[in-house]
Amino acid sequence: MANAPDRIALAPGLDISRIVTGLWQVADMERDGKLVDQEAASTAMLEYARAGFDAFDMADHYGSAELIAGRFLTRVAQGEAAGAHRPVALTKWCPTPGPMTAEVARAGVERSLRRLGVATIDLLQFHWWSFEHLAYLDALKELDRLRREGLIRHLGVTNFDTAHLRVVVKHGIEIVSNQVCFSLIDRRAAGEMSAFCLEHGVRLLAYGTLAGGFLTQRWLGRPEPAGDEINDWSKMKYKRFVDAAGGWPALQAILTALDRVARRKSVSIANVATRWTLEQPAVAAVIVGARLGERRHTDDNLKVFSFALDADDRALIDEALAKTTPLPSDCGDEYRKAPFLTASGDLSHHLESTPRVYQATPVEGRPGRLRVSSGSAFEPIAGYSRAVRVGNRVLVSGTTATNGPDEIVCRGDPAAQTTFILDKIAASLAALGASLEDVVRTRVYLRDAGQWEAVARAHGRYFGATRPANTMLQIARLIGEYEVEIEAEAVVD
Repeated sequence: MANAPDRIALAPGLDISRIVTGLWQVADMERDGKLVDQEAASTAMLEYARAGFDAFDMADHYGSAELIAGRFLTRVAQGEAAGAHRPVALTKWCPTPGPMTAEVARAGVERSLRRLGVATIDLLQFHWWSFEHLAYLDALKELDRLRREGLIRHLGVTNFDTAHLRVVVKHGIEIVSNQVCFSLIDRRAAGEMSAFCLEHGVRLLAYGTLAGGFLTQRWLGRPEPAGDEINDWSKMKYKRFVDAAGGWPALQAILTALDRVARRKSVSIANVATRWTLEQPAVAAVIVGARLGERRHTDDNLKVFSFALDADDRALIDEALAKTTPLPSDCGDEYRKAPFLTASGDLSHHLESTPRVYQATPVEGRPGRLRVSSGSAFEPIAGYSRAVRVGNRVLVSGTTATNGPDEIVCRGDPAAQTTFILDKIAASLAALGASLEDVVRTRVYLRDAGQWEAVARAHGRYFGATRPANTMLQIARLIGEYEVEIEAEAVVD
């Protein structure tokens, strides 16, 4: 067995163990209103760190996790031995969508700084609930300013799909990591996401690697659980993943293959499942959850670094994976669209309560007519609206990748600009009681027809199921430094 976990430089000055201890389950432990004993929990963190598992992942909404980590870091600073390396706290800011001003971003970061008791957050990861709300870009720009100010050492994102990670990176924001679900059950990150990250120097932090414990010996050969056996948030969530990936028979096929590999290597099923994810090229580390003070798996986790998968192992696992159903869409979509693969299930009520980006206003003197302004500096000058609704018909003006009054988003990247434009169109439609599913026609204007495929693929991600009528053409010149402009028409049934 390895004496210590392998390590990796996630970013300059940020060295972490390749298994990160996740503190999500603190929230589950506290869901009945009883707070976790911070002293006892911080002692459990010291034990993990002494074993070499000295990187801890948490978030501002994981119950008392940041406070517990703060107590742990204080004890380390006071001389209680932690391990051979400086412990690292990775946290997340998950704000409610709304105006993302400098004050809002600073308040979110300073709250975590106070709770952790540190002057600088090693890695601040940003989560955003709905990309239809375009302020995520404003939030990340403000976080990037705080990074340059020294309050944040490195900036990452969590649950961003590939298209929106592209928007962020191509807009020039320095992102070192994207934390996404990645396991033998959920292999969405193995495709386009990994390719983009490898090309642009972004590393993946993989959570859900053991699928809430379903990818362990406990469930091999067991009947499908029900009732009290699914009694914590983690199992509630990942049982939905199992069902979407082909159900209990598909899971049993994977467990059987993992068991055969595990017996060859004299390790556990969990070790093999973890090793498979760690060996994915874009993955820097996996996050394995801990119930602090209840159970500790450091000895078993160390075995992950005592072996590697060979060609025969991978062939056996691939044969089992061929019996599963690939999960739909891209990373993070489980929080934003059906099927909602989360602990609480359907999140549509949560998303519907998100404040609208734009507000519809009546057109004076024209009863029944509504319009939307996006705040573009040119709208009042040229005398037009971003979108207008007349009866059940909604018309959206030619839209470019403009953020706020005049900021050009992702200069030179037509795919990223298309993503931002279609989010902006979606927000305009929503303000007028419509959605992308109501769109019956789009028109796409390109600066360079040679870029048609990247734009078409981005368009297809939004309209692949709806398939409105579409025209795409190159025109002599777009106004401004834009690669693409799109207009849309919708009919609300």
